[in-house]
Amino acid sequence: MKKIIVLLLSVIVLTSCIPIRIAPNIKDHKVTKGKRFKKGLPKKTMFIFEDPKNEDEFYNYVNTKFQLQDYYVDVEVPFELENEKYYFSFYEVEIPTKTINLIPLFIDGVLSQTTDMDPFLEDAHASRIGNWYIAIEVFNNKEKDCLHEDSESRTKVLPYLGQLKKEYLNTVNYNEVVFKN
Repeated sequence: MKKIIVLLLSVIVLTSCIPIRIAPNIKDHKVTKGKRFKKGLPKKTMFIFEDPKNEDEFYNYVNTKFQLQDYYVDVEVPFELENEKYYFSFYEVEIPTKTINLIPLFIDGVLSQTTDMDPFLEDAHASRIGNWYIAIEVFNNKEKDCLHEDSESRTKVLPYLGQLKKEYLNTVNYNEVVFKN
């Protein structure tokens, strides 16, 4: 009976993938310091949400909605709220989920011990599944970080970014948003 349990446990361990890093799961959006979310982002407070669409889709959406003709699309996108001019910048960020696959590692280990064969399952030792996020920072002439918790603009800007995210995720043809403006 003990041999069966040991065999069963070893099969479970060998057939499993061990996660090294798990990408965050954001249901709606998250407001946090960019650098805390992902190294390489600015230290400013950012509005972050998961992007299920393809690469550069948000870029195309912003370029079309604000009619920027590919000029400063991801750096200084102007918008107006209550007769006050704001700007936002955005970043497309990938945080992969990394796992170690034990079976290919085990097979390559056994083969290298019994034969002089180089590891042929080396590419399968670790797997990556990418999760993409859009991180948006907002600023204006008065404030460098309009999403900071002490900012007076935060209560105006957060609902706007929520609407922007919702419109982006629900729109397939970005030319439609030009007519909504």
